Amino acid sequence: MEKSLEKIRHSFAHILAMAVMDLFKNVKLGIGPVIENGFYYDFDLPTSLKPEDLEKIEKKMRELIDKDLKFKKELISISEARSLFKDQPYKLELIRDLEKEGEKKVSIYRTNGFVDLCKGPHVKSTKELKVFKLLKVSGAYWKGDEKRPMLQRVYGVAFQTEKELDEFLKIQEEAKERDHIKLGAELELFAISEEVGQGLILWLPKGAILRQVMEDFIIQKYFENGYQLVRTPHIGSESLFSISGHLEHYKENMYAPIKIDKEKYYLKPMNCPFHLIIYKTSLKSYRDLPIRYAELGTVYRYEKSGVLHGLTRVRGFTQDDGHIICREDQLEKEIESAIKLTKEILETFGFSEFKVALSVRDPKNKAKYLGSDKMWSLAEKALAKGIKKVGWKFEREEGEAVFYGPKMDIKVKDALKREWQISTLQVDFNLPERFDIFYIDKNGRKSRPFMLHRALLGSLERFTGLLIEHFKGAFPTWLAPVQIKILPISDKYNSFAKKIGKRLKEENLRIEIDKRKESIGKKIREAELLKTPYMIIVGEKEKKRSEGKKEEYWISVRSYKKGELGMMRFSKFVEKVKKEIEKKVI
Repeated sequence: MEKSLEKIRHSFAHILAMAVMDLFKNVKLGIGPVIENGFYYDFDLPTSLKPEDLEKIEKKMRELIDKDLKFKKELISISEARSLFKDQPYKLELIRDLEKEGEKKVSIYRTNGFVDLCKGPHVKSTKELKVFKLLKVSGAYWKGDEKRPMLQRVYGVAFQTEKELDEFLKIQEEAKERDHIKLGAELELFAISEEVGQGLILWLPKGAILRQVMEDFIIQKYFENGYQLVRTPHIGSESLFSISGHLEHYKENMYAPIKIDKEKYYLKPMNCPFHLIIYKTSLKSYRDLPIRYAELGTVYRYEKSGVLHGLTRVRGFTQDDGHIICREDQLEKEIESAIKLTKEILETFGFSEFKVALSVRDPKNKAKYLGSDKMWSLAEKALAKGIKKVGWKFEREEGEAVFYGPKMDIKVKDALKREWQISTLQVDFNLPERFDIFYIDKNGRKSRPFMLHRALLGSLERFTGLLIEHFKGAFPTWLAPVQIKILPISDKYNSFAKKIGKRLKEENLRIEIDKRKESIGKKIREAELLKTPYMIIVGEKEKKRSEGKKEEYWISVRSYKKGELGMMRFSKFVEKVKKEIEKKVI
């Protein structure tokens, strides 16, 4: 983000707080940071803000901006800050936090009679603030802790030109039309039920077909790339997660244990400990490596109810999980192969724009990381080389690596140019040590292998949510749960439609026949609302032209994307559709 735009958005947050304090009584202020495209401010208010209140607040903000108010920075002592914010409990808590960090002075900004605890930076005057809009109000726990008070968060956006704002608002409207929760219900793909539990997905028949098609495709790709399929339980013993370190470092994301015969078991948050136990079921030679395990493994992680969202933030999800165990001399090739496979799969699903981050250790603080300099250097160089080999650029992020190894993350851009975090490739120096995995090298000695975690699609739930929004629910034919809908003009032609349907099923095509006593116009409209790739319309002219032809029918075809395709031979239509599916045309 440009520094000037960051200043503008930060300054709008202060003007938002000023406006709310002018309009309402007993306002307690939270924080007001800059976020992507805009800003927000958290408020503790005695009444709930309504959508119409946003108009009042926005009007008041414009009045304040027109006054050409100045932003003035001051440094004051901790005791002065306590006195200044004596009626603002959340600010006092922030001041205490700063004091604990050893700060002797704090930064404040004054704008007319308004004062806020803030490092800045800000614009010099409100005359620099021009293009903005308030968007919504939502709830937000103080400091993201659900045990703390729920505040009201007002979101706004700000840009340097009206054109940028108009483009943003247009994309927001389009995003509402693409919302995967809305489309998921309309297209009968998935449901979430309070009786089942928050963040737990029910895949409806059509959604289950979509997911199965995705699974079949990626599993076939795994086989083609030398992976071995494994399956592991949904729960594991306390000792397993103690060895892996999850109970020590990840327990807050895990569910409470299940007691069975005086032993404790946990719903698994990750698949990797199980894969390492599988590796250890037999002695491995250097000739056996690399070993590539793959599993579509369902895991369970605790997520706060406030952050759950459709398919993209859930409590139970299935990872297309893979673990590669290899020798040092194989690491570079394995990383390159994993990245190439990731690129191939993502491009097949219709993505062409990627953003890649390479997270490496902080060279000034090597002590906090596991592994030798040699291991880190080797892994970081291999990741960078692999990324370059597929033609991607990447951002090197120093200090962003986790303590047990470097990693790369891939974001894809959807049809609205929004970025989605999808794929991860992580080198792990920790688990091989914890589980004491080894192979026998060519000299007959035990040797520690390298380990790679990789998830190409991330989670199937999140990736499906992305696909729904990317395609706006209009899936390409190879992915569509229903590829062809047969629409008889009246029930007089249901028998003929059934014969065509039987032939299409024999060709392994996914079809439905609409036998309802409805007009053909209504049937077409409803098939298009369900975004069915192809509709076959059958009536008197199709039946008459097909009479006496046992091996060939004539059908009228309509495409969701292209409209009327006219009458054609059944065999020609099948050839066209199967070629489209085989080539996975987007």
